[in-house]
Amino acid sequence: MPWCAVPIHFLDFEGSLAGGVVEYGVAVLHGGEVVETATRLCRPSGAIRREDSAVHGIGAADVADAAPLAADWERFAGWRQRGPLAAHFAGTENSLLKATWPYARQSPEFARAGATTNDWGPWIDTGRLVPQLFRGVGSAKLEDLVTQFSLGAELAALAEKHCPPTRRRYHAALYDALAAALLLRAALARPEFAGATVPWLLELSSLDPVRRESLRQGELF
Repeated sequence: MPWCAVPIHFLDFEGSLAGGVVEYGVAVLHGGEVVETATRLCRPSGAIRREDSAVHGIGAADVADAAPLAADWERFAGWRQRGPLAAHFAGTENSLLKATWPYARQSPEFARAGATTNDWGPWIDTGRLVPQLFRGVGSAKLEDLVTQFSLGAELAALAEKHCPPTRRRYHAALYDALAAALLLRAALARPEFAGATVPWLLELSSLDPVRRESLRQGELF
């Protein structure tokens, strides 16, 4: 299954396990283009720590009237059924998602033809993928990779189109989701990765050799 043949849902959360999600952003990459976005503020389950607010810029007053993340079950379950989830260092998003909903709907696994799962994963993880594909990138921070791949101008244009005016910066959920989507597209635009498949991306996104072996089915790439 070519990587551009199914929608890949890039997800970013702002918040913490201690307090809960205060903002989400989703950018859907399909056919090499961003075809859908979604974002909103969320009322967290606990207090917003001062140090977290200093990073993402969201305070208690900003989310006092917002619905909690749990109100968007249908949206997230639907995204997972249509295509794999993705994130830059997906462990945080996976943990926050499971803290709200331990299981997804029964969905295609996307790593193996015909296989299904009620897990939110496996994830495509640009934070794991890109340093493996480009050994000389150095820092794997999202902002640094956007600079190295010269994606700043395109990211700014997409942010102007899709992000709220006050959330067009790093550590704003949709902005970071868009950045990760552009990063994957730029990486796979190289001729040597023209045949990249979804199963291959899912396999490389896991650093656990046992997990990788369980995802490998024949010749993935």
